Order: sequence, then structure tokens, then C-alpha cells
Amino acid sequence: MVKFFLGTLIAVAALFLLAFWYAFFSPRPPVMTDPATLAGDGSTIDYCQLPVLDGSGLMAADIPKGNTPGCSYTHFPSPILADCTEPLIDGADDLRGLWVGVSGKVGHVERIEQCGSRTVVTAAGIIHDYGPNSTGGLNTNDTEGSTWFTIAGTPYCPRTSASMIWKDGVLNFYAFGWGPLAVRRYRDGDELVWEYVDSSVTRMKRLCILPEEHKVPKLR
Repeated sequence: MVKFFLGTLIAVAALFLLAFWYAFFSPRPPVMTDPATLAGDGSTIDYCQLPVLDGSGLMAADIPKGNTPGCSYTHFPSPILADCTEPLIDGADDLRGLWVGVSGKVGHVERIEQCGSRTVVTAAGIIHDYGPNSTGGLNTNDTEGSTWFTIAGTPYCPRTSASMIWKDGVLNFYAFGWGPLAVRRYRDGDELVWEYVDSSVTRMKRLCILPEEHKVPKLR
């Protein structure tokens, strides 16, 4: 019994160390976001004037994948899908726009972009991009958007990956694409609801212009 217990403990510890190494010390995902998009200023846009998805412009697969540069973007970037006009797929609700939390995580601001089966969520230093693109796989492939610790002046943040799958009008985020359900986003009337893995439920209302205090992400 003691040997079994010790063996189990060692196996669990090994799995934890392997997961910790992968999260923080494995090679960082390459930044695929168009440099002009990262350099752009997403605070100058009226997010109440949404692009018309009539198929007259680029398709989702024509545009490079967006992901978090380093451990966080330094300022709110331009939209990843600004030139995409591919109509939304069947079963997808239109969550596009700029949103601010009014309950739950009050003050949280996020931008949601969509075209075709592709969705990009930009918030708090993070860029999550799921769907067909010209430079990477379907799942998001980026970093968490916050520095957990620093060694010799180098910041370390965990890697993240997820799929975004529509089901019954709800956008479900599955960790690593095959893991547990981590996030749900859906509309309830004029509000956007964000259910997070920490059991919090945040209700958001639409914004037209990015608030000044969100131009540069706060340290997390």
C-alpha cells in the first residue's frame, strides 16, 4: 500500500512538473499577427459601426492568425478581421463589437470580431483567435496575457490554447481544443454574457469607443 501511494504521488508530481514546464518554459508560440495590425491604434474606431459581412472583401482564411505578442500587447491593437466580410456560419450568433462588464467582472472590456467561422477576442493584453487563417492552425495559440514571475529580467507567462465551438447560440471555449469547457459567451437581449471557468458570470453592455484607461492593458 505504501509503495502504491508513493508511486501515485511521484506520478502526480511528474505530471504537474511536466505541465508547469510546458506552460512556462516550452518555446513561445510564434507571433503571427500582422505587424501593421499590432502597431495600429484600436482606440480610434467606432465599434458601433460594424463591417457588413456580405462576402465582398477577404475571407477568414485569407487573413493571418492573431495571437498575443510576448506576455501581453502594449496597447490596444487594430482589429484583426477589419477587412474580412465573410458571412457568419450557420448557428453562429453575432457577438461583434466592444463590450464592458456591468456586473460580475465590472469594468472588464473586450472586443469581439467575427467573420465566417472565425472569432477573435481581444482583452486585457490577450488576443485569442480561433478559426481558419492563412498562417496557423484553427485553435488559439498564445499566452495568457500576464506575467506570473520573472527570472533574470525575463518575464514568464503561461501558454494557452482553446477551440471556440458554437452550440445552440452559445460560443463555447474548450481548453486545448479537446479539454474541458472553460468559457461560455452568448447574448441575452442587448447584453453579452461571459461565463468563466472560475464560476463567475459577467454581463456586458455595448460600447462604441474604447475607454482611455483601456488603451494600455493593466499589469496582471
